[in-house]
Amino acid sequence: MMSVATTPREVESAVLRASTGDASAFEELYHRYCRRVYSLCLRLTGSVDDAEDLTQDIFLLVHRKLGSFRGDSSFSTWLYRVAVNRALMHLRKSSVRHELAEDRDEVRKIADARAREHEGLSPIDRIALWRAIRNLPRGYRTVLVLHDVEGYRHDEIAALLGISVGATKSQLHKARMKVRRSLCRSHRRFPSHGRES
Repeated sequence: MMSVATTPREVESAVLRASTGDASAFEELYHRYCRRVYSLCLRLTGSVDDAEDLTQDIFLLVHRKLGSFRGDSSFSTWLYRVAVNRALMHLRKSSVRHELAEDRDEVRKIADARAREHEGLSPIDRIALWRAIRNLPRGYRTVLVLHDVEGYRHDEIAALLGISVGATKSQLHKARMKVRRSLCRSHRRFPSHGRES
């Protein structure tokens, strides 16, 4: 069974070994971070297929660019910036409509994967939240995910997206309002979900 780097020191060691061509060290890094990168891509694109493709592309890119990692920030911060930049580049280039995961099994799988992040929510609430975020306009969804889910500051988001800090704050506010309205509509349709009888 492969060991996966878990402590900051183990991650640092794996990064150093991977940058010198150690394939098993890179595999450790992949197994440690692939789910978070996939989850980020899924939230930004709203498409299971795009998220899978982007995750593969991102790790190929990271493998090629690992030598440029200087250690000014943690490896995970550098990796997520690479992932966000690659996903945003994909969104800018993509003019096709993204196929949304409407299949019940797919939605259930995604909701289950996110359950750890939303422990207090019922499965129906988790699905409603995921759908509300997924249905946001692309710019709103991007800012909301980067700020509220991934923890980026407004100045970082502004730099990543090439917009002003004021624009990120405005888009975040509008995104939250749209999610809130969507969840309120969902609660009106299913008044008993999320409550024990």
